[in-house]
Amino acid sequence: MHIRSMFALALLAVPLACAQAAEGAPAPQSLDEAGAQRAQADAMRAEAERRYAAEQEACYGKFLVSDCLEKARKRHSTALIEARTLEKGARDFEREAQRQEAAAKDAQRAVEQPAREAEQREAGERYRAEEARRAEERAAKIADKERQAAEGRRKVAAEQAARQAKQEARARQDAERAAKKAAEAAGK
Repeated sequence: MHIRSMFALALLAVPLACAQAAEGAPAPQSLDEAGAQRAQADAMRAEAERRYAAEQEACYGKFLVSDCLEKARKRHSTALIEARTLEKGARDFEREAQRQEAAAKDAQRAVEQPAREAEQREAGERYRAEEARRAEERAAKIADKERQAAEGRRKVAAEQAARQAKQEARARQDAERAAKKAAEAAGK
């Protein structure tokens, strides 16, 4: 019976120590401290779960099982609340750090906004100038192709006219030869 009493006192002392740790824990001053507090809260939670399982097992060996289980549940709940309390301070600090970081980024964006807008305007102007230059180049190429096509049509028309003139000259020569032959044939 003496060992069981000591075990019960030890089990009662652990939540008390956890409560003192949670209440006496200073608010974290850095993200590392907040992370350490969260890790400590996780360890407290794991210890509470382990202890609760051991207490439940011990309760089933006692005469007043329900009363023992109820007390174990209360100790378990108390330990979990203490772990949550410790973790809450760390979470609050991390949340505030994130808010400050977001506010700093917003302030930085506000400071950089005019420069970004000016850069975007310049980029837009460069783009429009480049597009205008490309449009001029396309128009010049189209005009050059049209000029080349017109020149080609003139050459083709000139060649056709030259061929037609040759054909007409040949036709005249043929007609003259035929008339000469007919005159020679008529004169004989």
